Amino acid sequence: MAEPTGVGVLDRVVKILDAVETAPMGASELARALGLSVPTTHRLVSAMVKHGLLMRDSAGQHHIGPRFASSALAASAAPVLEDMRARTGETAQLWVLRGDERLCVASAESEEELRAAVPVGTVLPLSAKGSAAKALAADEPGKRWFESVSERTPGLCSVSAAVRYRGAVVAAVCLAAPVFRVGADGPGAQYGALVEAAADRLGSALQYR
Repeated sequence: MAEPTGVGVLDRVVKILDAVETAPMGASELARALGLSVPTTHRLVSAMVKHGLLMRDSAGQHHIGPRFASSALAASAAPVLEDMRARTGETAQLWVLRGDERLCVASAESEEELRAAVPVGTVLPLSAKGSAAKALAADEPGKRWFESVSERTPGLCSVSAAVRYRGAVVAAVCLAAPVFRVGADGPGAQYGALVEAAADRLGSALQYR
């Protein structure tokens, strides 16, 4: 358990993180285990879930949240995205959730003169059109990939698949290209299976962290 710092709210947040890292717990169980009031614990836990510090499963148990998976994802993503670029010649990206926005944390950019390019560090609202936004907002476990054709940027298309951590969507793998280099049946038909496989590889890597 971390030493207290005297910053009350922060110390309580760290206590909660330490506790659920050892064993997933519900909010009331956390209150009892840590000697905190139930209302205070519920408020803290709700805020921590909103900020991605915790995640709540279907049984009401809290686990370490997807915010802590971002650095692991970015580190694991480079070879996966580079493999996608090598196999397609197009730009591959990894996007993670940040509240109501999405953040590009890794990219393997196409070497073609005309290409889809979004710098690492780009932040876009989930309301912005695009396949990555659709994948990050997905609440249909059976839906495997999402595509976009000239929706956010005219002349560009993309296909994305969700990366899941403990059943929750925490990131999206995206392959983006100029429309003229993609077949008439669209990016999903051409690259959907490839993007799905990449998302599954990254999701599997997270399960062992």
